[in-house]
Amino acid sequence: MAESGSPPTVAFSKARLFAAWTYLRANGPAIGVEVGVNFLAPYAVFTVAKPHLGELNALIASSAPPIAWSLVEFIRRRRVDAVSVLVLAGIALSLLAFLGGGGVRLLQLREKLVTGLIGLVFLGSAAIGKPLIYYLARASSMRRSPEQAAELEALSANIYFRRTMTIMTLVWGFGLVIECAIASVLVFTLTVSQFLLIGPIVGYGFVGLLMGWSFLFVRRQRRLGAARRAADQTPIQAEQNRV
Repeated sequence: MAESGSPPTVAFSKARLFAAWTYLRANGPAIGVEVGVNFLAPYAVFTVAKPHLGELNALIASSAPPIAWSLVEFIRRRRVDAVSVLVLAGIALSLLAFLGGGGVRLLQLREKLVTGLIGLVFLGSAAIGKPLIYYLARASSMRRSPEQAAELEALSANIYFRRTMTIMTLVWGFGLVIECAIASVLVFTLTVSQFLLIGPIVGYGFVGLLMGWSFLFVRRQRRLGAARRAADQTPIQAEQNRV
């Protein structure tokens, strides 16, 4: 009975906490693996290999865990779509970064420029009217169900939906380019060991901010879309009432 008298804000907070706990229970192991592979493993490999291989070769070796993990994930899913192509492109560009020679700083810089290049791809897709966010969303929908993908394709003719996809693509593009610029500055201001720890935090932090903004933006656009549909139906309902 006490629960029935709880304020709505308290009930909403409990619902959010329960949803967060449910998400962590379901995805906690996967998140732990991601953290281990992309944060802890590169730093550990670099620290162990540096005395034996030197700084440059140790840095190259430290990139093996995240690259190998990305390849394993791609092979495990066995699906070629827009998301997979983007992941493979990032892996290929990262591998090419190691072939250019030069010192440790240049190697780190080239590897971070991959993020900037992907950001430019986002911006270019928006400029030619083929926003990449739409194709990534459609690929994700096809993984879940063909029906969701069909619904998404049906929306592609809607001017407001196209505008939403374009805005999201632009924001992601500029966000990735800015993250690349910040990381490039950090390359020359931090030690290699420091950057191995702080660089991923900056990268994942930017991605987290972009994902959070995307969630709120999509929810806002859905509310606006529902309001537009309700406004369009009002004159029709009024006419029916008069008849």
